[in-house]
Amino acid sequence: MTLAAHNTPSGQNAGNNKTAVVTGASTGIGEATVKALVSAGWKVFAVARRADRLGALGAETGAVPFPADITLDDDVSALLAAVTKAGGADTLINIAGGARGADTIANADTEDWDWMYQVNVLGTMKITRAFLPMLRENGEGTVLNLTSTAGLSAYEGGAGYNAAKFAQHAMTNALRLEEVGNNVRVIEVAPGLVQTEEFALNRLGDKDAAAKVYAGVEKPLTAEDVAGVVAYSVSLPHHINLDQIVVRPVAQAANHKLIRKEG
Repeated sequence: MTLAAHNTPSGQNAGNNKTAVVTGASTGIGEATVKALVSAGWKVFAVARRADRLGALGAETGAVPFPADITLDDDVSALLAAVTKAGGADTLINIAGGARGADTIANADTEDWDWMYQVNVLGTMKITRAFLPMLRENGEGTVLNLTSTAGLSAYEGGAGYNAAKFAQHAMTNALRLEEVGNNVRVIEVAPGLVQTEEFALNRLGDKDAAAKVYAGVEKPLTAEDVAGVVAYSVSLPHHINLDQIVVRPVAQAANHKLIRKEG
């Protein structure tokens, strides 16, 4: 049985009367998280920019699709209004993010860096800021930020993504300190190498280059693997806070230590 299918310690359906807002829901880990939570009985608002993919996800799962760009204040306000009208949410899961480029600092592309900071850092801040009053009022609110091991250890060619994810990691720690008095639980999930449909392709812009990221790696993590960890952590009794969860494939002992088998 997978973790996603057994996402509470007792195996009981912990999603009854639970509502989550999940960003980055049109693909990869976000999409898989929506599916895992809905299957566990949660009501889920699936948020992303691509309305067509969200519509298909909603039709498949019963999640509520809401097309929005979390970097835009008006979109965030509209999302908050829609969730409020529907009865509110107790859990915010910030998965929207990504990487662009693998340049050294000497060859850094300003547009790539700006995009990564906007999506990973400012987008997370804007939607969290908007929903905090709702989560506080709930009395047992949860914020989960999906960061990355790139936010814990830097590597060559990763400076832009490192910088964005280090910032998101720091913001998560500060939020936990700031909101503990409001009984808002703050969780960080930091994945290592995850093979998804779009991440490496979006970063490198080339299918062959993206394929080389995973070449020879035995069993890299899947989106479903990480979604299972996310679903498990938010389904635990609220007094249990998994502050930081680092999840990697066994083949990856550290960012710089990845075992590849020759084919």
